[in-house]
Amino acid sequence: MLLSRGMKMLDSQVNSHLEPKSIWRSIRDSFRSYLALTKPRIILLLLITATSSMFLAARGFPGFTLWGLVILGGSLGAGGANALNHYLDRDLDERMERTRRRPIPSLRVKPFTALIFGITLNIVAFAILALWVNLLSAFLTLSATLFYVFVYTLWLKRSTPQNIVIGGAAGAVPPLVGWAAVTGGIDLPALYLFTIIFFWTPPHFWALALLLQGDYAQAGVPMLPVVRGVSHTTRSIVLYVLVLLAVTTLFYTTQAVGWIYLVGSSAAGALFLLLTLRLLRTSTLRHARQVYLYSLFYLAGLFSLIVLDTTLAV
Repeated sequence: MLLSRGMKMLDSQVNSHLEPKSIWRSIRDSFRSYLALTKPRIILLLLITATSSMFLAARGFPGFTLWGLVILGGSLGAGGANALNHYLDRDLDERMERTRRRPIPSLRVKPFTALIFGITLNIVAFAILALWVNLLSAFLTLSATLFYVFVYTLWLKRSTPQNIVIGGAAGAVPPLVGWAAVTGGIDLPALYLFTIIFFWTPPHFWALALLLQGDYAQAGVPMLPVVRGVSHTTRSIVLYVLVLLAVTTLFYTTQAVGWIYLVGSSAAGALFLLLTLRLLRTSTLRHARQVYLYSLFYLAGLFSLIVLDTTLAV
């Protein structure tokens, strides 16, 4: 009897010590799951493009308060859109090897909870931008979410191999938001930044689609490599990169940027083209991966060049 009571007391003491750790572990795991719903890596790239646009519009640092509000509102808006994408794509995610460990397919977050989470983030984002920045930046952010959710996710992604060509417009909106936050309007340089991202998105995403061709085929998603084949996809990648390089060069003619941007963007673009031409010649997964990874570096570097050019020109 005494031994039994002693063991119960010991178990109680052990559990009392372990319980706080279990609670904190549960909170940490929940935080990570909800953070994963927002796709933070994608948000980071979007914030770089918005920040560069703000620097260009302000001809220097736009001020910490304005910049911070745009970053906060933009992060919440993009995160909310991504959470809604998780909710709507949960059936596809269950069938794809790459995505079946996402929070909803892995049962870490309930679908309805993810839906409410995404809607809430967008409401808060709109309120922050509308109240403390301006209405145009708030509506642009909301329009990007609506386009991404209803046009790309619900319609284009499941119906046409040109899904990312049109749907990529949603990811091109952040420079418009940044410009509108500073100036209150939309001018030619902001439209160029939108166009750069618009033409960057297809080659970036098609390179990824080449790596995940089997996954997309299994899930029934009509990505370009699945529907038209590898050869057609690599030719399309080269074509879009050529158009992209033309747009980035034409941007210099607006006189919004200077020689630092021109030299840097020309060098980065030349390497991008060489990598895609090699992919066209070989059609290997190794070279597709290199194009995909470099495309991330290219966009971040291109918009960082805008900040550098603007800062040194002041």
